[in-house]
Amino acid sequence: MARYFDGTQAQGNSATRTKRQQEDQRRMEFRRAIETYAEQRRLLQETGDDAELNYWQAAPAGARQSARPAP
Repeated sequence: MARYFDGTQAQGNSATRTKRQQEDQRRMEFRRAIETYAEQRRLLQETGDDAELNYWQAAPAGARQSARPAP
């Protein structure tokens, strides 16, 4: 069955396609943000288990001392 084509359907499809692409782009940006956040949390958990790193991060600059040479 032949269909009458006047170009309005192409414009409608184009608008729909553009809207869908924008939604997909927003969705991917959101997904990347979630993945970045999860990666940062994972890295903080890995480094958070190290007591020495926690000490150096929490200690004020004046409290940090370098190792003294043995007498």
